[in-house]
Amino acid sequence: MQTHIQNTERLIREINRIHAQYSQDYFETGKVAKVNLSRTLQNVPIEHILSYRLVLHEAINDYLAFADTRGIDFFYRVKTAESIHDKIHRYLARENQYPVNNILNDIFGARVILPSEAVAQIMEKLDDDWKAQYGLKNWYLRDIDGYIGVHVYFKNASNFYYPWELQIWDEKDAAENIRNHQLYKRGFIQAA
Repeated sequence: MQTHIQNTERLIREINRIHAQYSQDYFETGKVAKVNLSRTLQNVPIEHILSYRLVLHEAINDYLAFADTRGIDFFYRVKTAESIHDKIHRYLARENQYPVNNILNDIFGARVILPSEAVAQIMEKLDDDWKAQYGLKNWYLRDIDGYIGVHVYFKNASNFYYPWELQIWDEKDAAENIRNHQLYKRGFIQAA
């Protein structure tokens, strides 16, 4: 059990470190316009979002190659352009508008699946130590429509950096979470 806790802390530390390094490498060179992502979608050019996504997609394995993640079973992905377009479309249709860094907070997403006891202990650690220690944006337990998971967000205290996400799933919820993800998060896929 302790190994799950230690590995998850190490994964949080490494994602946070990589997020900071990648964000600095991408945004602090002077080659890319810095846009305040605490503004709404109408104020952030879609080209800015999609360019970030494309470069991250091309570069993420170079950053992960030097991460201290040996022995940690986790999955990751960079959100597709189609999924980003779908999410933007859904949020622009809403009456209330939200900051981009609250909407596009998962362009990079990782997932780890753990036993129930480990998830409970990790939530305590997030509250007690890790949120402050690693400067996490926030975390919460999502429990909506049969989808259950702890969502942890990395921002490195900058409204100019797109947040990244780590989902921590209880192994007993994994099959149902995947089923719900296929139903509700892949609506942009059209049958031929």
